Amino acid sequence: MKCLLVDDLDENLLAMSALLRSEDVEVLQARSGAEALEVLLRHDVALAMVDVQMPDMDGFELAELMRGSERTRQVPIIFVTAGARDQHRLFKGYETGAVDFLYKPVDPYILRNKAGVFFQLYRQKQQIAQELHERTETLRLNEMFIAVLGHDLRNPLNSVMTLTTLLERVTEEEAVVQAAQRILGSSRRMQRMIEDMLDLARARLAGGIPLRRESVDLGPLMRRVVQEHQAMYPGRAIVESAVGDLHGDWDPDRVAQIASNLLGNALQHGDSSGDVELSLDGTHDAEVRLVVSNGGRISDDTLAHLFDPFRGGQRQPGRNQGLGLGLYIVHQIVRAHDGEVDVVTGSEGTAFHIRLPRRVVGVIKL
Repeated sequence: MKCLLVDDLDENLLAMSALLRSEDVEVLQARSGAEALEVLLRHDVALAMVDVQMPDMDGFELAELMRGSERTRQVPIIFVTAGARDQHRLFKGYETGAVDFLYKPVDPYILRNKAGVFFQLYRQKQQIAQELHERTETLRLNEMFIAVLGHDLRNPLNSVMTLTTLLERVTEEEAVVQAAQRILGSSRRMQRMIEDMLDLARARLAGGIPLRRESVDLGPLMRRVVQEHQAMYPGRAIVESAVGDLHGDWDPDRVAQIASNLLGNALQHGDSSGDVELSLDGTHDAEVRLVVSNGGRISDDTLAHLFDPFRGGQRQPGRNQGLGLGLYIVHQIVRAHDGEVDVVTGSEGTAFHIRLPRRVVGVIKL
């Protein structure tokens, strides 16, 4: 690490350099404020020890310039002065960014120990930065592995689903048909999990979930989603309502995914004795609003992290609930459409409010 000494007297620089130089500390010298600024442009320093009384630019002025630069703002400054212990001078020094004062003649023991504290802090800062870099790289590699794994799993899974569908068609044995249907059901559930993994990777690695916009009528699109979920949950009632103009410029597959994830969440976690409602409001000129509500209530602890990936607040042991990415993906898709998502929960139930602008100018990136 490097320590900068700024003093207009060579004998002072020589004496302090001899005291501070060690195997892991390089001492840089400057004989004026202007020369010190040139040194700081070329080197990252752990500590600057600055003489207060110098011609042309005194130590206070140098400190103000250092604090005004992003590159040197965090460099700790110790002022070294031969002046009297003046309270006004002390206040001015601390206002300009000093962390301490040393008075000449400087005690060698005090000088080394004070500098040693900042050298140790600098070592710790460098170590933390290195650890953060390593963990960030590990996280990036893990997410890339998830993306590659999810992509590669789709081919064998598609083969399983194709062969199982063929088996279901060519046999009349009831036991075989039932087994094939269970395999298909599990395969479709695994397929949804794989798509969630890929969406997670796209959101984190590829700058956001990609959209393919086209003119869409939400009415038929939402009816199809409701029918699919009604078939999966025949014992639950899903009430659909719509008013106004439901046309807009969206990605139909992604908007259907929003509704599908919200309906699935409501059916799994809501009050099983109540209805799930999906309402569409197209009476606003600039946007269409989608609301999915049920009789369940979300706790305050869970609400704070509701849209985080792999959230665990609502997950219950023994229930097949997927990966915990559904609401995170909903949030990412809504953001990609430049929309908004809000949650209202209380004693009467929970409602997810989605606002989708009909038209978006430019390209939206997360």
